[in-house]
Amino acid sequence: MENKKNINNMDYVLVGDYYIPDLKLSHEERPIGKYGWMHRGYLKEHNPMMFNDLVLEGQLWTYLADLNEQAQERLSLIVEQMKVAEGVTEELKAADQMAWIQAMNSILNRAEEIVLQELVYGEDAV
Repeated sequence: MENKKNINNMDYVLVGDYYIPDLKLSHEERPIGKYGWMHRGYLKEHNPMMFNDLVLEGQLWTYLADLNEQAQERLSLIVEQMKVAEGVTEELKAADQMAWIQAMNSILNRAEEIVLQELVYGEDAV
């Protein structure tokens, strides 16, 4: 009797009386990070079909690592653009540290909200 079958481009292995999927995990070394974990939870809750497809194809970790890298790059870009637009400079940091901290915290919070909406939780996130 045959121990392996291929049905719908998916390999199955005979274990006892049942054929179970022969899943192989990808060897992704990149971390999925904060935004990857957040998007994973979002997918699991709001788009379980896509989540299951990514898991079954072995692409979930790669997908989340890519998303995390995109989110980090986008966050850095937005923060730099906001710093320039609002005049938050090293001179302000040297002159008035508390004002600089307030401005940077405000910029970081707003930039993170933009990234969360665009990449993690928004309609375009999926």
